[in-house]
Amino acid sequence: MTFTFYPLRLQFRAVDVVRFPGGKAANVLRGAFGCVFRQLACDPACPGTAACPRRDSCPYAAVFEPESRGVGPSGLADLPRPFVFRARSVDGRAVSPGDDFHFDLNVFHSDPRTAALFILTFARIGEQGLGPGRGRAHLTNASLLGLDGQPGAPLYRDGILLHEPFQPVQFPLAAEPAARLRIEFLTPTELKVDGGLAATPEFPALFARARDRVSTLRALYGAGPLDADFRALGERAGQVRRIHCDVRRVDVSRRSSRTGQTHSLGGFTGSATYEGHLDEFVPYLRAAIWTGVGRQTVWGKGEIAVTVPVVY
Repeated sequence: MTFTFYPLRLQFRAVDVVRFPGGKAANVLRGAFGCVFRQLACDPACPGTAACPRRDSCPYAAVFEPESRGVGPSGLADLPRPFVFRARSVDGRAVSPGDDFHFDLNVFHSDPRTAALFILTFARIGEQGLGPGRGRAHLTNASLLGLDGQPGAPLYRDGILLHEPFQPVQFPLAAEPAARLRIEFLTPTELKVDGGLAATPEFPALFARARDRVSTLRALYGAGPLDADFRALGERAGQVRRIHCDVRRVDVSRRSSRTGQTHSLGGFTGSATYEGHLDEFVPYLRAAIWTGVGRQTVWGKGEIAVTVPVVY
């Protein structure tokens, strides 16, 4: 089995000072994307996605406000959005005019036109300005990352899309020998467990959330559901031991400009080390490097790094 997606790197040159608030860079990018993508993809007279008569064919509705309509995991009022931002490289920065900056954007929708629309949207966002103060920036280059995290040939350069249709990256969901692994929680992470949220990253919950997210994205936007026995996987995950944990709670919040509501962007960061028969679990956790794990990944939460094996 494989997991197919488009890991994009977008590179800019600042025209004005461009500011990214600490802990909120991914949310700033998400908000800017939603506003400008709607300008590009929607009819100005649209009454909104809930009442739109062309909702089923609208790119904005499919990507930014997907509805479950009984599809997808139980308990989800809306489908997970098929993208996440990776913006730690700019988080808390004020980029000076003339300086370069970049962030990454992982797109899970199988249609290559979706990735192209993301690139064109951020070219427009740069022209209009982003972040507090609406600093302008020129999108100079967009490229597809390899599984090693390094950028390949450009997909976009100075206003021109290249090499369409784009070819996605194929991540193999193949077992990898491992008796020990270390997970770093790079951005605030929250894992749902029965009755609430986990205070610490126990392996069964961590693996279940990574597996479910990969499976859901693949089922909704890619090749289809995973061919795996989830119950048996969960039972075996329960045999894995957590042998070290160093996490701390981070409290960050965002205020919606649309509704005025305040939402938490907090969670735990730090690291945990696990030991056991881990071979079959490693590919899901490595895939979660790209998808994120846990709640509110679209706001930049749940970014992880995986190290196998741990050397002492």
